[in-house]
Amino acid sequence: MAFGELEHLILLQILRLDEKAFALEIRDRLRTEADRAVTRGALYRSLDRLADKGLIRWRTIEPDTGRGGHARRRFVVTTQGRELLAARRGVLMNLWDGLEGVLDV
Repeated sequence: MAFGELEHLILLQILRLDEKAFALEIRDRLRTEADRAVTRGALYRSLDRLADKGLIRWRTIEPDTGRGGHARRRFVVTTQGRELLAARRGVLMNLWDGLEGVLDV
């Protein structure tokens, strides 16, 4: 199954954030750790695509007083998503093998 760079980064951020994997936190981490500015619309479209592919799922977290009564979705990477990430990592590691000195700047 194919997925793009943004989807790849989102999956990794969901794994990193674990219990704190909410959309706005994912978006903030993409900006600070991947230097990737993503609009809310693009993020939610990507999250929906990942869910449609079976790579993530979410659970609705009931609202608290700090959110003005709005529920939140906490995202988790599915087993299928983890397997795909592991396979993608293996491919990337193989492609990087032997190139350690090529990009020295």
